This record gives sequence, C-alpha cells and structure tokens, in this order.
Amino acid sequence: MAAVTESVVREYFEALGYLVSQPRKYVLPGKPKTAEEEIDFVIENPRITKHEITTNTLLWTTEDFSRVARAVVGVVGWHTDRFYARTFDQEPEILRFARPRSIRYAERMLGSTAIAKVLCLPRLPASKALLEKSLTVLKRRGVDGVVTFDRMLVELVFRTDTKRNYEKSDILQVIRLLKIHGLLSNDQLELFAPRRRRKG
Repeated sequence: MAAVTESVVREYFEALGYLVSQPRKYVLPGKPKTAEEEIDFVIENPRITKHEITTNTLLWTTEDFSRVARAVVGVVGWHTDRFYARTFDQEPEILRFARPRSIRYAERMLGSTAIAKVLCLPRLPASKALLEKSLTVLKRRGVDGVVTFDRMLVELVFRTDTKRNYEKSDILQVIRLLKIHGLLSNDQLELFAPRRRRKG
C-alpha cells in the first residue's frame, strides 16, 4: 500500500509541474533514520521563480501550490484513519520530515533555504472544531501546508484523458480504465471541484 500511496503523491506533484526526488528508496528496520530518510519527497518547480507561501490556511488546494517553488513532503498512508490533534502527539514520527536536520538536508539538496513543509494525509476530522485544532497543532510543529488524498485524486481524475495511453504510470492508467468503463467520471466530482473544465 505504501508504494501505491507514494505513487499517487508523485503523480500529483508531477502533474503540477514539479520535479520529484525521493531521497530514501530503502528501509532498514531497527536502525535510527538519517535526515534524508525522514523525507518522503523533495519537490521543485523550475517554472515558479518567486517562492512564497501566502495562503491563510494550512489545508492547501492545488491553487496554493502555484507560488510554492520547492518543498519537502511527508506522506502518511493510513487510509482507514482520520488524523486528529492527538494523533500527532501519539505518533511523532509523522512530522519528522519537518525537523530542522531534515530541512538542512533539503537545503543542501536544493541550494535554497526557502523550502515549504507539506504533509500529505488521507483524512482530517469532519468536525470544524477538531479540524482547526489539528491544523493548529501542525502549524505549531512547523508544517506549512496539508494536502489530502481526496484533493490529489480529484485533480488526477480531472487531468486524466481517456484518449491517452498512460503505459508509464499504473495510477493514471487505472484511472483512465475506470473512466473508459464508466466507473468513474468527471461528473461525479463536480461537487468537489465545480469550476473544473471537463476532459475526456
């Protein structure tokens, strides 16, 4: 499941024009992680010349990335759970990607100190009060933005064209096949992204 989850995140950022690097491609159980092992992805968009984080919320949409030139990304794939404020206290490793030593590694890699810290999560609390509490905890821990999997998947569905053969991407190819066979359509997503133009 981890590979599928990371593939969705990679496809999403690549669709937005980011170059995506995965510093860690191995797992050594029982061994303390190095700085680069704490980061799931380092991303950079060469088309964005002015890096700035101007959004007023930590819950980012695709539009919020239009001004973010580079970031470190943490990915959590527990798709059966919601993430509450207490989750981040009970599972502190979720936020290790945003620790100073990990950011220093990314700075050396990207050649810049202006780096956003983005966390990809399956689901946050449905209650507004609990949601705000979770986002407050994340901001206090140094996270700049959170993007949820439903937002990423909606974006990928809209961008996937049934007339193209995505043989180099299993994720996009599965989305394409679901759309071809009528199991998934842009119409179903209008509730989440009503301003999107329809494709394929």
